[in-house]
Amino acid sequence: MNKAVLFDLDGVILDTEGIYTDFWAEIGRRYSVPVDDFAHVIKGNTLARIFDTYFPNESDRAEIRQLLVQQELTMEYRPFPGALELMQGLHDAGIATAIVTSSNAVKMQHIFEQLPQLAALTDVLITDEDVSHSKPHPEGYINAAEGLDAEQFMVVEDSLAGIEAGHRAGAKVVGLATTVAREKVEATADFTFDTIADIKPKFFTQYLGTHVI
Repeated sequence: MNKAVLFDLDGVILDTEGIYTDFWAEIGRRYSVPVDDFAHVIKGNTLARIFDTYFPNESDRAEIRQLLVQQELTMEYRPFPGALELMQGLHDAGIATAIVTSSNAVKMQHIFEQLPQLAALTDVLITDEDVSHSKPHPEGYINAAEGLDAEQFMVVEDSLAGIEAGHRAGAKVVGLATTVAREKVEATADFTFDTIADIKPKFFTQYLGTHVI
């Protein structure tokens, strides 16, 4: 690939953030995590980092891991309106698409089984098992954009940690105000949209130098 758009998953392509917010808020209450707004503080972090930071007890980790597995195996994964259409439009314009997520490979397999079109439109997949550092570290985006110069790829994110990761990878970052207040997204992202449905393929082609009719 010589041009690419790199997408975060939850809160960008898939409308799951509310479900995860409720899940982690309940976990925070159940295990008495002494952090205000815990479910939002951990957004963008890998499970390993969440455990290392907040759950030193191995038995707690095992219980939470099982609860999360049950949650993800029974979830119905729904793309945001316009998400798959945007990815298809990028493909039609000759621009590759990647997913860079803190999710694991088992979850991604389940998602791709539910959404085969998403699987077909994903040229590169980076999960938590492909990196040593979670966002805001840029490793995931650097790996996804391997072989590309900074002007050849862009990042689409909804979390502040993800936006920082995209910038640290050298990319222009499109922020979506789906999970964080718009003013916070605008303060950090290069471009801000309310939803992914507001973005058309032509937006990316003008910055990546690819012609689309």
